[in-house]
Amino acid sequence: MTPNQATAAGFAAILLWSSLAVLTAATAGIPPFQLLASGFGIAGLAGLLALVRPGGPGLSALRQPLPAAVLGVAALFGYHALYFIALKRAPVVEANLVNYLWPLLIVVFAGPLAGAQVRPAQWLGTLLGLAAAVLLVGRGGGGFRAEHLPGYLAALGAALTWSLYSVLNRRFGDVPSTAMAGACLLVALLGAGAHLAFERTMAPAPAQWLAIAVLGLGPTGLAFWLWDIGTKRGHIALLGTLSYAAPLLSTGFLLVFGRAQPHWSQTVAMLLLLSGAWLSLRRRPA
Repeated sequence: MTPNQATAAGFAAILLWSSLAVLTAATAGIPPFQLLASGFGIAGLAGLLALVRPGGPGLSALRQPLPAAVLGVAALFGYHALYFIALKRAPVVEANLVNYLWPLLIVVFAGPLAGAQVRPAQWLGTLLGLAAAVLLVGRGGGGFRAEHLPGYLAALGAALTWSLYSVLNRRFGDVPSTAMAGACLLVALLGAGAHLAFERTMAPAPAQWLAIAVLGLGPTGLAFWLWDIGTKRGHIALLGTLSYAAPLLSTGFLLVFGRAQPHWSQTVAMLLLLSGAWLSLRRRPA
């Protein structure tokens, strides 16, 4: 696969993730770890069926070095646990956009973690992203509520987790993307354990089961296989900037489906985020 094709695969994952927030909002009342275990259980089982299908690579495709497995499982579990907590503990649009600091952080981390120098414009882009997060949390200076702080912190933690994983994953380019099926199953088991330890089980309604199934097959299933290809073989900095299609589409879905109310601070924050991404990717004159 060429770098351009791998980048296109990563962008397809970004498009799938744009539905994650509205699907999560559709599961209101389902505890975060229960949702995590259900979604990743569906993703892992679907991945195993794809491996053992006639003519498939078989279960041997799940083999990978221990550091790669630890990174994948820790990132998938940590990111989604924090993301689901954020969307259930804070206003959904604001928490979702704080989470989408991760594309900007990918652009910044791609420099130092790959041994490259971080340009002043990249730090300025990061500061604009931080300003967007502060604006969203404060909703223009009059909307901060202390009870939402855990949700905002969880969203920021999710952004840090996913951006670091996306850059560090490049070090394991020889690991086949099919190994993601095993990581999904392990994440499902961890989620089930956390759910049994800390939460009370809630029975999903039929519409919620449908949302969980779509979530498991798409944003927490196929999307990770595509993203694994993109981050290992594609243009990682370009993927970081292309990722800003996700918050635009994601916020639009939330507003269209009535899962959030529009506010002027969301538009301003989005402009700040996009400006930060542009500064981070902009090249110096030759």
